[in-house]
Amino acid sequence: MATLIAEIENTSTQLPATRIASEHCFTTSDGTELFYRAWAPQGKSSQAVLLFHRGHEHSGRWQDVVDRIGMEETWFFAFDARGHGRSPGERGYAESFGRMVRDADEFVRHLSVTHGIAVADMAVVAQSVGAVLAAAWVHDYAPPIRAMVLATPALRIKLYVPGAIAGLRLLRKVKPKSFIRSYVKPRMLTHDQEQAQLYADDELITPQIATNILLDVHHTSTRLIEDAGAIVAPTLLLSSSADYVVESKPQQQFFDRLGSAVKEREVYPSFYHSTFWEKERDLPIARTREFIERQFEDPAPVASLLEADKSGYSKSICDDLEQPLSLLSPKRWAYALQKLGMNTGGRLSRGVRIGWRTGFDSGESLDHVYRNRAEGTTFIGRMIDRAYLDSPGWRGIRQRKVHMLELLDRAIARTAQRGEAVRLLDIAAGPGRYVLEAIQRHADVEMSTVLCDRDVGGLDWGRALAKSMGITSVDYRQSDAFDADAIAAQTPRPNIAVVSGLYELFPDNGPIRESLRGLAAAIPAGGLLLYTNQPWHPQQEMIARVLPNRDGDPWVMRCRTQVEMDQLVAAAGFRKLETLVDDEGIFSVSMAVREG
Repeated sequence: MATLIAEIENTSTQLPATRIASEHCFTTSDGTELFYRAWAPQGKSSQAVLLFHRGHEHSGRWQDVVDRIGMEETWFFAFDARGHGRSPGERGYAESFGRMVRDADEFVRHLSVTHGIAVADMAVVAQSVGAVLAAAWVHDYAPPIRAMVLATPALRIKLYVPGAIAGLRLLRKVKPKSFIRSYVKPRMLTHDQEQAQLYADDELITPQIATNILLDVHHTSTRLIEDAGAIVAPTLLLSSSADYVVESKPQQQFFDRLGSAVKEREVYPSFYHSTFWEKERDLPIARTREFIERQFEDPAPVASLLEADKSGYSKSICDDLEQPLSLLSPKRWAYALQKLGMNTGGRLSRGVRIGWRTGFDSGESLDHVYRNRAEGTTFIGRMIDRAYLDSPGWRGIRQRKVHMLELLDRAIARTAQRGEAVRLLDIAAGPGRYVLEAIQRHADVEMSTVLCDRDVGGLDWGRALAKSMGITSVDYRQSDAFDADAIAAQTPRPNIAVVSGLYELFPDNGPIRESLRGLAAAIPAGGLLLYTNQPWHPQQEMIARVLPNRDGDPWVMRCRTQVEMDQLVAAAGFRKLETLVDDEGIFSVSMAVREG
């Protein structure tokens, strides 16, 4: 360590910029142009470090770190989050934190295309709220990055006021677009007076943050701490013990639960919050450089998760859910009362009735969720149905549909641009409402569609739905989505295949791999596969202990990490192109291309 520190001049003054940043913009999927800086290497390089700034700040703040860290043969990139720095938007505001995480993913894909740098040759360095954003991106989108350095992640912000989160939730309901002004003074961030003054004088730093973003960071952090086992990227966590801004205990909990085979933590006892801008910042900068260079030179092997259904993180959670709770457990009786209520008065709700009759995971149940219209017996029944439809999982299901339609639109356009007629196959469509809606929107595209399902009732419902929508070009067929030979034999041979809401219902990987084998045989090279996943669910235990599935058994789900799901798809011969995730991180939709 002493050698590493000696390699960088230990001085509290701001170094003159030795690497000049070029300035650029990239356009996000919602049409917003976000600003970013690029620090080019001395020569050609296929490696990059991505820098994520903390809340209130901007990409220009990283200049001193880039100058001090060395690594002259490596690209450095940093973007201004929307509502920050030179990016547009009301200061400190975004529609959601999930939108900001998606911006990060789109930024990385832009860099990969523009500069020809593979995501597998990128590392991440992030501070505070930026560290939460980076961790959420790695958790939800599963990019195969080389390493991740998280400095004082804002997993729990010190709000000091009792009941602050409850108060912010109330404020958000009363005034959805509201703002909180930061209590943090520059002297609370660093012992370095010069750095504190530079912070105070920086006109691009905004002191306010939107209430919705503050709450979203809190909720996202809760999810990340709980589900840190899903993160497998090599991770270095840097913590400051004298931090006035964020709590240290959640950082330790997150670190302890990380699923990374390579994970290291460094604690700086006297540091304030701004780890990379402290008086002795050469210590964390040198540690960061050493960790990243080690992962670039000798990358940790990527662990195979193809048999994660047999042992490991997600399997242990699933095993626990299959075991009955103790008779003395308060949760056992709470779930029993909830089940009794849903099976009696809950039946006034049409959605709950459908769930008990066909299974809460059935195609008919999901069709009711997609329509999102509260129905029931009496006004009370409709109230119950509205509460049922507004549960987190069903909100996520509807967002999954939006994302599926978004990727389906792109897949249809991409296929049509190649001059091919679209041949679409959905192997577990149920009624297939979202596919029918896509057909309506692309009436000018030559398209043949086969919608399969094992449930005759769901197929009959779909035929009636298609007729009501005036669509006659769809062929509904009864078929087993886990029969590889049956999938491979489907005609016409599809150039777009869809698997939506299926694999996440089954904990074992064997049937999933068999299904993917059939899809790989059915789809020609260059064809596209759209698939969904459920990496996490806030009501996983309640669902397992209260609700039945379509077979009448307890609906026990094993939440596959996105890394595992992507590995299963890759093992079948597909390469993932992109992923979309809802704001709560419950459901993902991905598109992959069949390799030659």
